[in-house]
Amino acid sequence: MPNILLITSDQQHWNTLGRHLPEIQTPHLDRLAGQGIDCRRAYCPNPTCTPSRASIITGQYPSAHGAWSLGTKLPEDVPTVGGLFSRAGYSTGLIGKAHFQPLASTERYPSLECHPMVRDLDFWRDFHGPFYGFDHVELARNHGDEAHAGQHYALWMEEKGAHDWSRHFQSRIGKNDYSKGSNPNPPQHGAWSLPERLHMNAWITERSSAFIRSARDAGRPFFLWASYFDPHPPYLVPEPWASMYDPETITLPTGTPGEHDRTPPHFALTQSRNPDFSAYQETPHANHGLSSHLMDPGALRKDIAVYYGMISMLDHYVGKLLDDLEAQGLAEDTLVVFTSDHGHYYGHHGLTKKGPFHYEDGIRVPLIARWPGRIPAGQKSSALVSLVDLPVTMLGAARIDPDPGMVGRNALPVWQSEAHTLRDDLLVEFRHQPNTIHLRTLVGPRYKITIYRGQPYGELYDLEEDPGEINNLWDDPAASEIKADLIRRMLDASMEAEPLWMPRIAGA
Repeated sequence: MPNILLITSDQQHWNTLGRHLPEIQTPHLDRLAGQGIDCRRAYCPNPTCTPSRASIITGQYPSAHGAWSLGTKLPEDVPTVGGLFSRAGYSTGLIGKAHFQPLASTERYPSLECHPMVRDLDFWRDFHGPFYGFDHVELARNHGDEAHAGQHYALWMEEKGAHDWSRHFQSRIGKNDYSKGSNPNPPQHGAWSLPERLHMNAWITERSSAFIRSARDAGRPFFLWASYFDPHPPYLVPEPWASMYDPETITLPTGTPGEHDRTPPHFALTQSRNPDFSAYQETPHANHGLSSHLMDPGALRKDIAVYYGMISMLDHYVGKLLDDLEAQGLAEDTLVVFTSDHGHYYGHHGLTKKGPFHYEDGIRVPLIARWPGRIPAGQKSSALVSLVDLPVTMLGAARIDPDPGMVGRNALPVWQSEAHTLRDDLLVEFRHQPNTIHLRTLVGPRYKITIYRGQPYGELYDLEEDPGEINNLWDDPAASEIKADLIRRMLDASMEAEPLWMPRIAGA
């Protein structure tokens, strides 16, 4: 039985690999891609963390598995890929970011990833799973210096002798103070005071290698998700990575004048200094992305330089993990998959935050797969693939039947050069509020269409003639037949995505 190593970044733009963008350095990911297949048209099922990550383990779209937005919770009894591997005799582990549960907890919807539980180190010292089908977990919840640092990551820092680790992290979030009497630590930006040896990348890499070694010593195959946090903002990374790139040499993505004259109204609002999004605020919880996206070009250049530094540091530690896999003699028998949970905007279309925008920059992700002797090296694929397909594909590599409720497709025939296409269309969802922020996109080989529930407006782009998605064809009479066909295909794809958890076992 093969080993499965899933490696993910967080909020990484699909094109930020050195082999495609020369101004960034990712030698280890470039090498990984050269040893397997580089999937150039991979997409997330939702351009935010919780919904997309829940889809990675359930093989279902967010509207089906229930964790439809940030601030929601994936039900704990849902069948997962980790559970299926575990029942098949695999050692299963998740090291790093989970984000299947919200930062708040209620009696009806309890959360282990909430305030202040993340700082209850006595609890985390004794808890390593099971958690969503994974037998062993080591978790953290923060990005950069966010105040909710803790869990297994904090315990690891203390094991390294850094008992004062909290000084490198913010002590306040909202009205909550976790400083335990010390002066509150303000947010950091750019170069992080945290030493590289204590960074989350070092923790995830070290603990992932230890998990792999433990499975090898026990004579068991493993399924491991090494879940890295970068390059998700805040833009913060230790030196020398923080100053690795010169902001003045960065190519600055920008919007096109007038492009939002034909997009939904909330797009144009993001280009205002003090936009009023109150019409979209159905609940008191945050609408990510519904705010001003305007930034000083110089400040944006500096952020992009740090973002690239975060990616290069991530690449360095992914390389260390892959080198250790080889040193342990397991590389030849391991399917390695690298991807990200969703994309990122850093000036594209004038946007600088994720949210209810389904441009390629936000929904497309890098995806690389390597399996020596089984996936031919040096491939580039333009076949459409969704992160929803990953569970079925990884289980397929181990010849394990997927759960009946998993709606993804097995991408192995494409990865192994036995087929050129996997699917004709795929879906991308988004919903932050129950009613006011609800959209769905169908992506096809050439066209993509986005429908906004209850609204007369929408988006339609010809990705072949207009790869930059500048010309919205939604109201173009010449595109009416294409629009009608795409709407029908979206309905078909939505029906196909409905999970059938129960097989039919009788006539009545």
